[in-house]
Amino acid sequence: MEIIIQPEAEAATAVAARLIRRLLLEKPAAVLGLATGGTPLRLYRALVAMKLDWRRVTTFNLDEYAGLPPEHPQSYHRFMWENLFRHVNLAKKNVHLPDGLAKDIPASCAEYERRIRAAGGIDLQVLGLGTDGHIGFNEPTSSLASRTRIKTLTPRTRRDNARYFGGETGVPHHVITMGIGTILEARTCLLLAFGAKKARAVAAAVEGPVTSLHPASMLQMHPEVKVCLDEPAAARLKKADYYRWVYAHKPAWQQF
Repeated sequence: MEIIIQPEAEAATAVAARLIRRLLLEKPAAVLGLATGGTPLRLYRALVAMKLDWRRVTTFNLDEYAGLPPEHPQSYHRFMWENLFRHVNLAKKNVHLPDGLAKDIPASCAEYERRIRAAGGIDLQVLGLGTDGHIGFNEPTSSLASRTRIKTLTPRTRRDNARYFGGETGVPHHVITMGIGTILEARTCLLLAFGAKKARAVAAAVEGPVTSLHPASMLQMHPEVKVCLDEPAAARLKKADYYRWVYAHKPAWQQF
């Protein structure tokens, strides 16, 4: 796990964008796992500005609200098309998101897993971090071997997302999400976390015990994880100075 601490969110996002740029230049047919919400929004804007070639790229999104049609203002389908997909030359047939309207949810989830495997697996998975340590919508106590499935959101997560729905009562209770086991099969995981309110969750994910009570801590078991943070999000890390030193002294071939 490489911890990359930058002065502000914009600089940390720039590092993340350069990582993805390098992947797409080295592997034009890369498979990207994508996240939604406020955290990756800067990243998508940066990638659009880079004017990369997305013609052969395939994408799989982490999650979608159950019961929301793709055209709903708060669906993740709409989020992705408005903030990334329509701004790049990505083929629509290569875009995959969980089906929030599936009549047979278990079968739809199994098909999603099959499509990921058929695409050759995910090369790089973008992740945000919930204040309670969830990744995707894998809430605390989620199985660390879980696959794509339906999940019930905690009251805390529904409160965190209330601002998007005009209040907590409008937030759906259920989501379709990749599982932790699915996420960990990506060849690289790229976690972004910004702001003081994420500091406790970041410290638990990076330096705490590996536990289902803090799902992001499972990333400690992954061989290739990049964690891009701003200073407020890194404030509770005990080894922050060491992480800064390591990043500043990377060999030239490891720099990006």
